[in-house]
Amino acid sequence: MALKSAVINVMEKAAKKAGTKLARDFGEVEHLQVSRKGPADFVSKADIRAEKTIVEELKLARPQFGFILEEGEDVAPQEGNNSVWIIDPLDGTSNFLHGIPHFATSIALEQGGDLTAAVVYNPITDDMFWAEKGRGAYLNNRRLTVSGRKDLKDCLLATGIPYHARPHQDTFLVNIEHIMGEVAGVRRFGSAALDLAWVAAGRYDGFWEEGLSSWDIAAGILLVREARGMVSEFDGRAKMLQTGQILATNGSIHGPVTRLLSSARKAHRERNK
Repeated sequence: MALKSAVINVMEKAAKKAGTKLARDFGEVEHLQVSRKGPADFVSKADIRAEKTIVEELKLARPQFGFILEEGEDVAPQEGNNSVWIIDPLDGTSNFLHGIPHFATSIALEQGGDLTAAVVYNPITDDMFWAEKGRGAYLNNRRLTVSGRKDLKDCLLATGIPYHARPHQDTFLVNIEHIMGEVAGVRRFGSAALDLAWVAAGRYDGFWEEGLSSWDIAAGILLVREARGMVSEFDGRAKMLQTGQILATNGSIHGPVTRLLSSARKAHRERNK
């Protein structure tokens, strides 16, 4: 059994407490599907309640740490401290909204600019993905390692599709055009946090998306790194949290997928001349 540090225990407790409430709210959403008003406002409240629960738990345990939040206002760490929680209380909101049991709570700890601890928790399956810098990545108590596939034609990749009125729709279409014919398949499950966790677990061989926020990917980045995978922007740079662009793979296919995305960018530029 993997020995968890105090900080991981704190993060897991917060994620599970919020997850219990989300699972209960999810049951209500399924009933709300048939109402004329619809469940959107209810889901928004569930999201905010989950974030409040997480913040309260983490603040109680580490009052000096700061917060980067999806729903609420960011909070700077206390003077002399460089630790910040990066939180997405409900990643996969559209799935939650439509009664699809694939969503997660994501919590990462950034210290001095480095991601040092992460949890991604799916309350419906009770899957707790967690990682600490230098100590590996785990699913519950099982050590995770990325897949060993090396040939693109054997690889299953995941991505995200930009929804209505969001940027990157045109670049997404070019990217998928260049990648789809080279791999075994492409999946779109609707939660970047879980997509990254599944790369770490070897379920996917890679994942790419752009237009994301830091709270969508912070925990997943550390999970993939600690499972011996690779994470970068499409061009190999490593400012994913700032740009919202991410490519995560098992490492073996990182170069080939990077080249496919580079070809896609060139094709996109040519079409828009």
